[in-house]
Amino acid sequence: MPEKKRILIVDDDNEIRDLLEFDISSSGYFTDTARDGMEGLQKALNNKYDLILLDVMMPKMNGFDVCKNIRQAKINVPILMLTAKGTIGDKTSGFDSGADDYLVKPFDIQEVLLRIRVLLRRNQPPVDSYNSSEILEAGDIEILPDTLETVIMNKKIKLTPTEFEILYCLIQHFNKPVALATLLEEVWGYSSDEDVRMLRVHVGALRNKIEPNSKIPKYLHTVTNVGYKLTPFGEEG
Repeated sequence: MPEKKRILIVDDDNEIRDLLEFDISSSGYFTDTARDGMEGLQKALNNKYDLILLDVMMPKMNGFDVCKNIRQAKINVPILMLTAKGTIGDKTSGFDSGADDYLVKPFDIQEVLLRIRVLLRRNQPPVDSYNSSEILEAGDIEILPDTLETVIMNKKIKLTPTEFEILYCLIQHFNKPVALATLLEEVWGYSSDEDVRMLRVHVGALRNKIEPNSKIPKYLHTVTNVGYKLTPFGEEG
């Protein structure tokens, strides 16, 4: 019998934390909880979890800073932010801090459980999805699966797991448009209007890292009414 996945729930709202703990435990996961950001960070640094659910507005330390500290400690656990802060700017801040997914309150618990399943599945890629020691190279761009990094014009850039998955998908189809639905299926495993918006936020964050000027993309281009295209040799437009 496989070992239960361990999930840490960090939220200062007692009612929401108890609801999440009950429903997630009832779905077959082991749960641990923290009542503020500092307690959540300490537990994340000192215990091994398979996934973390993280609120943003909390006493002692907000969720963005908790997430940044977890990533700075080189802990690659999937992080799903659950928060009432739902603007594009808030989501961008969440992804920039290292979150893998972002769900706005009030949420449907079935949606939370779906996102948990997808993130856990993505964190354990099939053996044949890619070789962790493989260096995939095209034009100016190299990607390093073992470290979730890309190298562009001899500059090494650290990516979040989601940014890496997007770039990995695009480089496999370089110079060809990749539909939004294809990206969503390959990266998240499902598709919805909300996920299209989330994908665009991730692409924006990825552009900010890999482009000399994100407002005039050289590598990662939008293809109107289709999706995105990667031109690894560079092409302004």
